[in-house]
Amino acid sequence: MRMHAIETGYYHSLAMPENGTVWAWGNNEYGQLGDGTATTRTIPVAVAGLSGVLAIAAGEWHSLALCADGTVWAWGDNVNGQLGDGTKTNRSTPVRVPGLSGVQAIATGAYHSLALLTDGTVRAWGRNISGQLGDGTTTASATPVAVVGLSGVQAIAAGEYYSMAVLTAGTVAAWGSNYFGQLGDVPTADRRTPMAVPGLSGVRAIAAGWSHSMALLADGTVRAWGLNYHGQLGDVGDGATRDRTTPMAVPGLSGVRAIAARSCHSLALLGDGTVWAWGSNSSGQLGDRTTCDRSTPVAVVGLSGVKALAAGSGHNMALLSDGTVRAWGDTYCGLLGDVTETDRSTPVAE
Repeated sequence: MRMHAIETGYYHSLAMPENGTVWAWGNNEYGQLGDGTATTRTIPVAVAGLSGVLAIAAGEWHSLALCADGTVWAWGDNVNGQLGDGTKTNRSTPVRVPGLSGVQAIATGAYHSLALLTDGTVRAWGRNISGQLGDGTTTASATPVAVVGLSGVQAIAAGEYYSMAVLTAGTVAAWGSNYFGQLGDVPTADRRTPMAVPGLSGVRAIAAGWSHSMALLADGTVRAWGLNYHGQLGDVGDGATRDRTTPMAVPGLSGVRAIAARSCHSLALLGDGTVWAWGSNSSGQLGDRTTCDRSTPVAVVGLSGVKALAAGSGHNMALLSDGTVRAWGDTYCGLLGDVTETDRSTPVAE
């Protein structure tokens, strides 16, 4: 099957073929594969009952799908209400998120979910301990609530306990946990409602790791801020791996077309179809034939013709222009879909 989109969660992966169905593999402890079981899968299985899907998203233990009719479906872990169905019951098959229509994009944090509506506003649901739902409270919600004060939103992203949005003007707003400066603000206090990230303009895409953030600018360069323990900010110019509370340029990158982040590493897709990676590399997730952390971007070995990226906790996927998928890094629970339990420090075919 030719794939149209890919997504990665903590220990599971999703792929969407061109026919609008969804396939999943990896850990299934909470039903996050959506096949009606709790059985781990080392090869892809179809998510039950979904068709006409336009976009997919994967949290730590839950999954989302956006359908062509503007509805959102969710499955997996629901202990924090992140499935948005008004309960805290785990679901091993997709359930519709009630009260949502006209959705144009979705995103997932660790235990919360976001939906961008066609009117440019954002809805959020799930865990809210750090204010990541943006409704002015720290109260969890098992149904979607409006993010306060946001309009003209063009794109959304969610980290572990925080959320971000790109606005029409090319600026970025962020809310939730700010312990490591991932909101791009000083002081590093949590925010219950969106605030502007200072010093950013001309932003066309954003990505959120556990506690670090990235922005892709219209000129093809990348800015990064937040947690930097493993060098996931890309060395920002002085060789130090200290956290950053304001966006800094990632050196050595230009002509970037897309970015991805999860856990403690980062990815960039260049205009020539190659992929560069930096940060944590304990499972080979940087794809450079080593398991050494990198504080500056390195080329992922053997990849070309890439059109989309997805970053997981310790593994990554790349969608090639021919519709095939490559994966590398941690293979726990069959994450790489190659029926092995051997980590891969270079990409392998799904």
